[in-house]
Amino acid sequence: MYITRSDKLNPFFIVISELVVDVQPKEIAIAVLEDKSLVELQKEGRNVSFAVGDIYLGKVKKLMPGLNAAFIDVGYKKDAFLHYQDLGPNFNSQQKFLKQVLSESKKPSLSKAQMLPEIDKDGSISDVLKAGQEVFVQIAKEPISTKGPRLTSELSFAGRYIVLIPFSDKVSVSTKIKSDEERARLRQLIQSIKPKNCSVIVRTSSEGKRVAELDHEMKTLTKRWEDYILKSTKLKAPALVYEETARTVALLRDIFNPSFQHIHVNNKEVYDNVRDYVNLIAPGREDIVSQYTGELPIFDNFGITKQIKSLFGRTVTYKSGAYLIIEHTEAMHVIDVNSGNRSKSSDAQEKTAIDVNTSAADEIARQLRLRDLGGIIVIDFIDMSEPVNRQKLHEHMLKAMANDRAKHNILPLSKFGLMQITRQRVRPAMNVNTSENCPTCFGTGKIKPSILFTDSLEGKIDCLVNQYKVKKFTLNLHPYVAAFVNKGIFSLKWKWKLKYTRKLTVIPDQSLGFLEYKFYDPERNELDMKEEKEIK
Repeated sequence: MYITRSDKLNPFFIVISELVVDVQPKEIAIAVLEDKSLVELQKEGRNVSFAVGDIYLGKVKKLMPGLNAAFIDVGYKKDAFLHYQDLGPNFNSQQKFLKQVLSESKKPSLSKAQMLPEIDKDGSISDVLKAGQEVFVQIAKEPISTKGPRLTSELSFAGRYIVLIPFSDKVSVSTKIKSDEERARLRQLIQSIKPKNCSVIVRTSSEGKRVAELDHEMKTLTKRWEDYILKSTKLKAPALVYEETARTVALLRDIFNPSFQHIHVNNKEVYDNVRDYVNLIAPGREDIVSQYTGELPIFDNFGITKQIKSLFGRTVTYKSGAYLIIEHTEAMHVIDVNSGNRSKSSDAQEKTAIDVNTSAADEIARQLRLRDLGGIIVIDFIDMSEPVNRQKLHEHMLKAMANDRAKHNILPLSKFGLMQITRQRVRPAMNVNTSENCPTCFGTGKIKPSILFTDSLEGKIDCLVNQYKVKKFTLNLHPYVAAFVNKGIFSLKWKWKLKYTRKLTVIPDQSLGFLEYKFYDPERNELDMKEEKEIK
């Protein structure tokens, strides 16, 4: 357990965090709960490419001297963007090493690589790159909207305690480590064990760690560099050289702390990977990882589906009738704070504004993490006449966002009552569709003659059992429909079991629409009968 930064004044306020991982055939969803409240949600396809941290062997397609940048072909449908400032000071040394890797049969050694002078800080992109040239690049920002990936040539390999950066020779310690003695100890320790021609960034989680732990991770990251860079000898640009750790493990690496009491995973393979990783970074704590084997979908079991449906809409209600309206434009995100049915009397107006605004600040901080909103965010708070209250709101927002891992900057309220926030945009903002189709027309706007929904379901069960010869399967239904199917001693479910197969299981699923249904085999693969979902 740990005390959040925003509640250090109250030593008895303890936040219990849980991680819930929902593994589906095509997608992995990861939810972070704090005291059962959803604060982070990540969704990613099982075969995602061009993720942050991936390293590619790219080819220069076009130089843009006016932007002092270049467009690089890394295999994405749109060319990636590489600015001169993102080349890194030791770009020439890296390029010489790359030529040796691509041309020599003998494995070059990073520790023996010749370091060339740094490039000019105010130089031009055309001085160091030319069309057709091959370069090592790393994804710094994933493709967003109509833009391709943002790249950097300053490669890095992140671990739990340190970040290894080849072709440099510095040691930097996280400024979040406040003790001067500890900072000096870590700097001296890393200097004694780091490889030649490598820089190291010491992360906050390394505080208090022994030399054996840091040395083990240093050797692991160095071997990772050596193993993957050798692949380049057999690759032709554009090509993937190194793929970042699986999303579940990468998220754990970044946010794991003593507050995690439970990590729930519904897939055996991912469970094993997560358990091994927790055992690696926190020996003795691997028992917090458990495999979920219940019948209900894992997100339904932990109350996450309901929170997703209520938190990702355009309107978000948060306290005593007050609500937020969140909208996205091409240039920025805009959030409007409304007091709802709160008191409007003149005597209580200022007090109401303070109360609603401070509560809104907490919910907005949560929404920024939850939706992973980035770029410029403008918040229209309820007007407050007292300058001291404006300052209190700004200070409250700073505390509310203290636990946000993304880099951000919060400006005080303007004279118009607007607060401006910039937040690091690395991945596309989370967009979850919370609407449901009409159960009568299924969104078509046309109503056709229909029979009872349960009769249609029975027909599909008959088709599965007698035509497709499937004897064991699960039927997922909306909770209301599932309750109707399971109702009574001689329920519809038991009639179907007796008539078709006893290995039929009916499970309520909150993620489904009212008259939506899905069939799954025992391995949780959806059974597709290639039939229309309309009820004719």
